[in-house]
Parts: sequence; C-alpha cells; structure tokens
Amino acid sequence: MDDKKVQFYPFHAINEFMLPDYRHEVLQQVLSNTSKLTYAQRGALNGEIKRLVKVPGFRNSSIAPLPLKIRAAETIFEKNPGFAARVLQCWSEIHEDLRQQVYDLLKNRNWEILPLDADRTKLPGFLGDWPKQDTYEVLNKAFSETYADFTVSENDVRLMIVWLSGRLPVNMEGMETG
Repeated sequence: MDDKKVQFYPFHAINEFMLPDYRHEVLQQVLSNTSKLTYAQRGALNGEIKRLVKVPGFRNSSIAPLPLKIRAAETIFEKNPGFAARVLQCWSEIHEDLRQQVYDLLKNRNWEILPLDADRTKLPGFLGDWPKQDTYEVLNKAFSETYADFTVSENDVRLMIVWLSGRLPVNMEGMETG
C-alpha cells in the first residue's frame, strides 16, 4: 500500500474556481427547481436552508422569496462545505442529461470516478490531483465534439466534471489516467 497522504479540499473550495455570477446562477437553478429533486434531496436541502440560511424578516428562510433566499444562500455556499456539497448534489440531479453525458465522457477517458448515483456529499471534500492531459479546454472540446447537438455552457460542463470526479484542478501534474 502506498503511504502517500491524500489531501482533500473542503467542498466550498469550489468558490475559488467559480465566478460570482455563475455561483448565483447555480443557486438560482437549484432553489427554483426543487420540485425536480428527489424527495430525500429536497428534504435535505430545505433542512440545511432552514438551519443555515438567515433571511431577515423570516423565521423559516425556506419560505422567503427566491431572490432574498438566493442572496442569503450565496454567503453560506462560500463558507460552509456541507451546504456547498448539498447544493452541488442537487444541481447535478437537476441536470440529469448533462450528468450522464459527463459521466460517460470521463469513463471513456479512463477517469476513476464513483458510480453516477453515489451521494458525493458523504465525501470529505475534493481531491486536488487532476490528470494533466485533461485540461478544462481539452475536456470541453471533447464534450462539444461528442455531444454536438447538446447546448450547454462551458461552466456547466466544468462544474459537472468537478462534481462527478470529486476533483479540483489544483495539481495538474499529480495523476495519470489509464
């Protein structure tokens, strides 16, 4: 067995790779599409919103108007790894087609990733090793060539890659695939 220590980055470290406008967009997608979530995910998300997100004037922040809830949730997403993980898990559920496509893309490129239905919120965070040959640009190009008829933003593809792989592109020389 290799004695090498594995370093995890907390889930809210994703904020270092997200523009504020995109973070807002992700939260808006999740909080306005909770009906698309499984009962368990919706319950877990609403529980965390009630517990963590404080909206002035509302005892129960989960019933606050969407724009106020999003604004308050942004701060929690930036600081709380559990909340960030829950939001990303819900986001991936909402984008079911993209999730399947990115999963297939990564598997075809020999990435070692958890099964599609795994609850990634149970992980301690993101790994920092990233296959050096698979930069964001390379992966975006491969995705757009493979799924030419599927319209999606590069940011969505990148976020799904990060979430499904459980990796942040911190150490681009740290790992080989295959």
